[in-house]
Amino acid sequence: MGVGGCLALPWRCLVVLCLRLLFLVPAGVPVRSGDATFPKAMDNVTVRQGESATLRCSVDNRVTRVAWLNRSSILYAGNDKWCLDPRVVLLANTKTQYSIQIQDVDVYDEGPYTCSVQTDNHPKTSRVHLIVQVSPKIIEISPDISINEGGNVSLTCIATGRPDPTITWRHISPKAVGFISEDEYLEITGITREQSGEYECSASNDVSAPVVRRVKVTVNYPPYISDAKSTGVPVGQKGILLCEASAVPSANFQWYKDDKRLAEGQKGLKVENKAFFSRLTFFNVSEQDYGNYTCVASNQLGNTNASMILYGEQGRGNQPGRGNG
Repeated sequence: MGVGGCLALPWRCLVVLCLRLLFLVPAGVPVRSGDATFPKAMDNVTVRQGESATLRCSVDNRVTRVAWLNRSSILYAGNDKWCLDPRVVLLANTKTQYSIQIQDVDVYDEGPYTCSVQTDNHPKTSRVHLIVQVSPKIIEISPDISINEGGNVSLTCIATGRPDPTITWRHISPKAVGFISEDEYLEITGITREQSGEYECSASNDVSAPVVRRVKVTVNYPPYISDAKSTGVPVGQKGILLCEASAVPSANFQWYKDDKRLAEGQKGLKVENKAFFSRLTFFNVSEQDYGNYTCVASNQLGNTNASMILYGEQGRGNQPGRGNG
């Protein structure tokens, strides 16, 4: 629905006005844009949604009557307003110009507008097309997702705008280069842990600044122990064994000496577990503390372990061994 809609006037007044305008806009009158002597309307008018559109029709002293129409609805005839829309106002009705303005333009205002004039008892028309541009808006985007490594991911980003916006996806990562998709849909087959993180959807159509939304993709994988070193400590000194592991979700850690599990709070020991490492502290190393220790890291996707040795200073040549569960 555009800016049409005639005023409800008393029937006698309406009849008089309709008769006055009948000769202005007879059925079947073509647009004569090639007539060099005919007063012209503007070329196509392009405005952004919410702005004001000014429609101008150049006239001269041959013109006796003028009117602006939207499709079949009369907006203004001379100085008389025929539409109910308060957004439509008369800007100028002079010997050289007949102009109206549509304020707070919306998409339903788009379309043809006709300037109709009476010259030497001959009605003629000129048409201008109003084009309404709309800033991009993302109306649908995939929620954050959690998936196991090796699975397939499908992300969706739907946007509206006039003209239709261009959709691009990119991975927000220091190692990522350029766009990874120029489509509404992003497909990742056999996702890896390196592909986890945020994915940004951008919608742009040059009407305004691009709009962006982000989706967080969490890739779950079993623990991997990245650092576990044997340590040499003299008797009576403080000793530390460190076990570092990456995993999503974060790993749970357990410590064993030979086949015996070490409990938190055990005399002379402290086990400190964090998201990505576990630290086993000996406050006063004795001969009985020397030996082989195993760190086990696990989550719901699997587990792994690494062995290391706490030895005296003269045992510095020993090296750790590792295994996967």
